[in-house]
Amino acid sequence: MTAGFDRIAVAGLLGATAVAGLLFTPVFGWTSLLVPVLVVVLLGYACAELTERFPKLVPYRPLLVVVLGLLGLIETVLSSTTLAFLPTATSLRGLARGFTEGWQLTLQSTWPAQPVPEQLLFVPMSVLLAVVLGLELSLRLKKPLLALLPSLAVAGLAQAYQALTGIEAVAAALAYALPAGLLLWAGRRVDSASQAGSRFSWRATGSAVWPALSTVVALMVGAVVLAGLDPVDREPMTLKDSQTAPPPRSRLTNPLDEIAQRLTQPEHEVFRYRSDTPVDHWRLIVLNGFDGANWLADSRLRRVGAGLDGAPDGAAGSAELQLRGLAGPWLPSHPDLTGVDGLTPLVDQTAGTLMADSPSARNYRLRWSTPELDGLDKGEVDARAGGLGALGPVPPDVEQVAREAVRGLRPTFQSALQLERFLAKNYQVAVGQDLPTGHGWPQLRDFLLESKRGTSEQFAAAYVVLARMNGIPARLVVGFRGSDRTEGGMNVVRNRDVLAWPEVAVAGAGWVPLDPTASAGKAGQEQTGPGKAVARARAQLPAEQELRPPQLPPGTPQEPAEDQNADAGTTWWWIAAIGVIVLFGLFWLLGVPVAKSVRARRRRRRSGAEGVLGAWDEIRDRLRAHGVPFRIGMTPRDLAESAGALAGEGIREPVARLAKVLDVTLWSGVPVGDGAVRRAWQEVGEVRKGLAGRPFAARVLAALEPRTLVPLKASRRS
Repeated sequence: MTAGFDRIAVAGLLGATAVAGLLFTPVFGWTSLLVPVLVVVLLGYACAELTERFPKLVPYRPLLVVVLGLLGLIETVLSSTTLAFLPTATSLRGLARGFTEGWQLTLQSTWPAQPVPEQLLFVPMSVLLAVVLGLELSLRLKKPLLALLPSLAVAGLAQAYQALTGIEAVAAALAYALPAGLLLWAGRRVDSASQAGSRFSWRATGSAVWPALSTVVALMVGAVVLAGLDPVDREPMTLKDSQTAPPPRSRLTNPLDEIAQRLTQPEHEVFRYRSDTPVDHWRLIVLNGFDGANWLADSRLRRVGAGLDGAPDGAAGSAELQLRGLAGPWLPSHPDLTGVDGLTPLVDQTAGTLMADSPSARNYRLRWSTPELDGLDKGEVDARAGGLGALGPVPPDVEQVAREAVRGLRPTFQSALQLERFLAKNYQVAVGQDLPTGHGWPQLRDFLLESKRGTSEQFAAAYVVLARMNGIPARLVVGFRGSDRTEGGMNVVRNRDVLAWPEVAVAGAGWVPLDPTASAGKAGQEQTGPGKAVARARAQLPAEQELRPPQLPPGTPQEPAEDQNADAGTTWWWIAAIGVIVLFGLFWLLGVPVAKSVRARRRRRRSGAEGVLGAWDEIRDRLRAHGVPFRIGMTPRDLAESAGALAGEGIREPVARLAKVLDVTLWSGVPVGDGAVRRAWQEVGEVRKGLAGRPFAARVLAALEPRTLVPLKASRRS
């Protein structure tokens, strides 16, 4: 092994870089990233070995790593674009798009993202850039600490995409710290060996182990601290929170405006489906913004990734859909989606809505997981879910209707059911050809106070505004009822099935659909989990004259107090843990340098022979902190030779002069005066000046080196 090429250091560097790239696992999955990242790292090592064998290629090493790395990515990720294993123009365009657009396309996708080349490539290409920079900083400039910075940048980018927390963060920090510590250990060990003029040895010394150990400890402690900074366990912020996919360029229509027109042509077929479980509603759009005239969708659209969330323990279902008379970009969807096959639409996960990415989308398949709900009759509303937005200028006479509708009940799911019953009992569903249209305040005021007749458009819009006026979070959804009419083995949905309905946010249950038109019970259709839970809650709703406005949420007063005490205990535990870590860091950063300064002052105050020996002890410990090897039994002249390799004559000569003073002190038998002590400590000052010329990082590590505070066991006179 030559002095210019340390295989252990290169392996540690590339191992840390590979771990940094694999931190994107929450985004793409383990299997998709492993091969391209390893290909880049192994080719980087191969180039390092090649330039070691052929030194004339060293100036071209960065170019070799880049070219071979890109070829490796083409053969592994873009193999479908090659011709006889040779890159084509399509391959180069794929690389360019992956590097320039992949990072943004991934942020616009649901996670785990689809491992397609245009999204995946930016990760191994970032690793490739880190490999190129890291190798040059390590092999050419001999800067192991700086060589880790590119891989740390990749790791930081991965955490900005999806931050790891808890035990996963600790495991990731340890996985990175081990090869990083190996790099630092190898670099310091080689430096120590070269300073001592000896061959490379595998024997671990304190000066070689301490930087590696401190790196491991610092990274692990940092991971634990960052994972515990939020004791209430909120989701960490990511770059994805500020990115959404742009909608199609085609004009976006509002299906709420089309309800009356569809009802005038009830037999027109819209779509067909074949489902393995009953479907109550097919949704098109969710509207949660209202300015008094128009209802708006606040959709946060994303590209559909490899999978969607759905309900973790819900009842699985799937359906095949064939579109017939649905021209708009909104597609029939399900609120608890887990996957979409047959097309790559945009999805709003919070609303469960889909938007076609192209007008040619006709047939596709949906998968979902429906939660099983229970105990809705005692449920509390969830104001944190939204649904309490602006209402525009509310007509004064509508406020009286809002108060009477819920009979003084505070915002709960029971009051939401009472509002549903109020509309179903006192208002009539319009049928025939002369149908009311519109959903702004003029139309809603006429519906609530004058005609009391409307389609599901007016029923749903009126419910949402009255619910929000009573503090019940609600939103408006437009779609179609599930159909029990079949043709050719598929259920046929026609214009007559168009429907608008409100949804109420319930704590622990999410958004629950309601039916103020009371059409669900008349259809006689089999209902799914949420529909059954709502039906049970309706059956348990007391008569209007028996309703009592509860003043407190269900549960005894002791339960909230216990919860608060538990939360407070958890918070204080995290605060105490973070406090201990901070105190440890302050003790290390401040305590070690202060202890060394106090020890030097005490040594300087000694007189006679003890004063000269104190100067020798100070020089010895300062050189040990800077990595100069010291063995029990070494003479000052031996130490001078070892120290000379560190900083040249600026250190060798003062140590050699101190050796003469020390010889006279120990062996002449002449009483030692203050002049000898002053000369000895002058040499200490000269050594300090020589060490001041060392790199800043080396001086910081020496100042924080704690093992020189431990006294040597053998006699210093030996």
